Amino acid sequence: MNELRAERLQVMVSPEELAALDDFRFKHRMPTRAAAVRELLKLGLSGVGTDAAAGVKSSDYGVFNRGPEGHTQGEDAPSDK
Repeated sequence: MNELRAERLQVMVSPEELAALDDFRFKHRMPTRAAAVRELLKLGLSGVGTDAAAGVKSSDYGVFNRGPEGHTQGEDAPSDK
């Protein structure tokens, strides 16, 4: 396990919340629910003015790249670097 992700967080959600999470995940082609939760957490924290950039993104590990259209996969995907 990555040292930066040494803490486990368990969250109970309603069926509607789970559907919304999965919709977000698939729309942005994210590899896991955990990645989607981390991204939504960062978006929420940044929305209230908290610096959420201290974490590590899944894209840093080459799972996917974020292009102008959101998250994309494949060798033709643009890089955010």
